Amino acid sequence: MAARASVSRPGIAVGVRRARIRSSGTQILQGAAGLVGLGLVASSGLPRDAAWLVALTAVIGLGVPHGALDGAVAAPLLRPRWGRAWFPVFAVPYLGLAGAVLLAWQLAPLATLAAFLAISVLHFGTEDAGSGRPFEALVRGGLPVALPALLHPAATARVFAVVARVPMPELPGWWSAAAWLWLALAAAWLLVGRPRPAVLAEMAVLAAAFLALPPLTAFTLYFIGLHAPRHMRALVRDPMKAPGVDTMPRAVRAALPIFALTLGLGAGLWPLYAAGAPDAVANLLTVTLRMLSALTVPHILLDHLAARSSRP
Repeated sequence: MAARASVSRPGIAVGVRRARIRSSGTQILQGAAGLVGLGLVASSGLPRDAAWLVALTAVIGLGVPHGALDGAVAAPLLRPRWGRAWFPVFAVPYLGLAGAVLLAWQLAPLATLAAFLAISVLHFGTEDAGSGRPFEALVRGGLPVALPALLHPAATARVFAVVARVPMPELPGWWSAAAWLWLALAAAWLLVGRPRPAVLAEMAVLAAAFLALPPLTAFTLYFIGLHAPRHMRALVRDPMKAPGVDTMPRAVRAALPIFALTLGLGAGLWPLYAAGAPDAVANLLTVTLRMLSALTVPHILLDHLAARSSRP
């Protein structure tokens, strides 16, 4: 018994050290996110183009990397069957789907915008509410899409006129109608669904942000403050989806290679869109949100496949 105890003490010490490292890494990331959030709120008082630039920089630097973990999710799915060829098997259809979405923006921008918003509601809601709560997922996922249309319709139209590159003096009627429908569903859910206090508090804070801040700034706060960290924490806690990503610092490191590749793709698209943009900030807005929508489609499909494969 004494021998066993003496052997186990080093293991316990190592475990404690690892737990401390994980905790300190998470605290550093949370502190950095808090500072960025304060900077975003402060940037809302800047001229429009400067506020857009701050928000887009935050989306690219702190939001996009959570999707760059798709490689860590795909590897355990594909490597057992494809071996070293798993990455091209993953990357070719992934980039093909993303390219199809970018082409759709060119051919049918308003239809693509509608599809992008619908997919965003599905994706955000599933991430926020979890599985098995479709009504809650619709309400929570629709909040960052519907509230800008209800609270700041003209400013929201200006943002997406630049993204879609079509005249948009006001929001399309279908978006406004869908936003009012969401409001009715949200009111019914709040009355009947008995949401948890933590969920109510989160939705209240988000509603206040979308009321007080410009649409792009408020969406950025949601995207980098809730959606992206929530996705990364879920991967860290799930031993099946991405076994090699078991701490937030490791998640950040695992995201870096594909994040760098994403930046390279964005740089390659820059001159293709620059000719039709009035200035560099408008072009950055177009490239960022179109690429975000393009990467969201394969990101959702991969997440669905990973969830199915991890079920018993």
